[in-house]
Amino acid sequence: MKKNFKRRDFVKLAGLGLGAAVLPLPAYSYNVPIEQGVIPMDTLVNKKLADVALNTAKKAGATYADIRIGRYNNQYVFTREEKVQNLVNTESYGAGIRVIVNGTWGFAATNEVTAEGIARAAKQAAKIAKANSKYQDTPVQLAPVKAYGEQSWKTPIQKSAFDVPVSEKVDLLLAANAAAMDNGASFIRSNLFFVNEQKYFASTDGNYIDQDVHRIWPVFSVTGTDKKSGKFKTRQSLGAPMGMGYEYIIPNKKGEVAGPNGITLYKTNYNMIADAKAAAQQVKQMLNEKTPSVKPGKYDLVLEPNHLGLTIHESVGHPLELDRVLGYEANYAGTSFATLDKWQTKKFEYGNKKVNLFADKTQVGSLGAVGYDDEGVKCKKWDLVRDGILVNYQAIRDQVKMIDQNESHGCCYGDSWSTVQFQRMPNVSLEPGKEKYSVEDMIKDVEKGIYIVGRGSFSIDQQRYNFQFGGTLFFEIKNGKITNMLNDVAYQSNTQEFWNSCEKICDESDYRLFGTFFDGKGQPSQVSAVSHGSSTTRFNGVNVINTARKI
Repeated sequence: MKKNFKRRDFVKLAGLGLGAAVLPLPAYSYNVPIEQGVIPMDTLVNKKLADVALNTAKKAGATYADIRIGRYNNQYVFTREEKVQNLVNTESYGAGIRVIVNGTWGFAATNEVTAEGIARAAKQAAKIAKANSKYQDTPVQLAPVKAYGEQSWKTPIQKSAFDVPVSEKVDLLLAANAAAMDNGASFIRSNLFFVNEQKYFASTDGNYIDQDVHRIWPVFSVTGTDKKSGKFKTRQSLGAPMGMGYEYIIPNKKGEVAGPNGITLYKTNYNMIADAKAAAQQVKQMLNEKTPSVKPGKYDLVLEPNHLGLTIHESVGHPLELDRVLGYEANYAGTSFATLDKWQTKKFEYGNKKVNLFADKTQVGSLGAVGYDDEGVKCKKWDLVRDGILVNYQAIRDQVKMIDQNESHGCCYGDSWSTVQFQRMPNVSLEPGKEKYSVEDMIKDVEKGIYIVGRGSFSIDQQRYNFQFGGTLFFEIKNGKITNMLNDVAYQSNTQEFWNSCEKICDESDYRLFGTFFDGKGQPSQVSAVSHGSSTTRFNGVNVINTARKI
């Protein structure tokens, strides 16, 4: 351990079961020394191994084959108040091979990354495809993909988080914890999550693609208690997970956004210590007996991006996944109300004319940003809802024929070399307003409303239609001004009604990203990382309920 670990005397590390037990780590992960950095993969070696897989698969009868060789690194740091609870540093290394034989998919994976191991896995994938073909009614049809040859892509980072000493990361978390405790917090948990995916993809289409993906997520939860009443309130961090390097959590005023009522929001840099301090102060305000509980009724809602991202995720991202629309997928998030018959009319009003929702795997800084998906398709941006009308879905190579399209959208992903890739949600975002319009302008235009900051609890039905969302901070708006903080706020609506109530969207200067590392889907389950962007947006006449529970 570093000397500053001992100096702080936060003393004993908990066993690896704490914290790590609930993390969705890649299959076949193994612990590595906590200070071990990322070991780069050799592109030349990978190309030779890829050719072994592709040639072996073709000899076994495959009309198509691809291979993903991957090294996945995950580092997580957990703290609470003055103590380190856990340090997790894992690596997973192997290859997954997918083939089509007799018009049917077959898949096999191996952690023996040698010519012999790769060849065995390719033969096994072909055998599985042949066995499956006995039950296949309709042959797999793949949309064509351009042969790009040898390509590479890397997340544009300034500093790899895996090159930063763990002691420096611990110091940051403990400083944030101290800032919260010094300002009245009763408890704080803080974590840092770092992910690096090195992925080498090759296919019989003639593609050899090397990618190096980095993601970072600083997060905390501050809790305050009132010993007299027994009440407690919690405020989550306002930072977002990002597709960036360690530079994201090095404080930089240029990355901050001044929100109303003295709130500091974050765009391209996150000051975790300052946010923890503010969280403790705001929790005390929530507990103040003078802070009112919301009166149920209809309000105009001003939703900032960190909050609206979760609503976009649940009411737009999931229901426009084509496999859910078709009823092929229902795990975690159900199917979808946005069925093909609605899309085919070219008139279905998902929202009003102000609403433009798009998918984009190329957004710089987003969690879903890559150059190519896990089928070797070059990533792009495409519309899902244009001028309020449902115009498209999210689909991959073996799906787009079902919606009369000839080009994959490039949103196929497998969360490990050991898992088969399938359709996953890309970054799904709300287009900002075209006219100059600030949050302050928006609030001035509201007579009776609530400004909601940060994500909270949510509930949505299995068709992704009827929902309820909470948040982190709530401020009442009266006659164009924020008057006071509110407690116990949640709003209810349905997807179509909600997006048709969209009244105004701030301009691009307010555009920010929200996201998650852990979007679950499939059986066996997989997780993926995805971001959702928006500017602050107003929705008029939304039903607000009071969530306080009287015992």
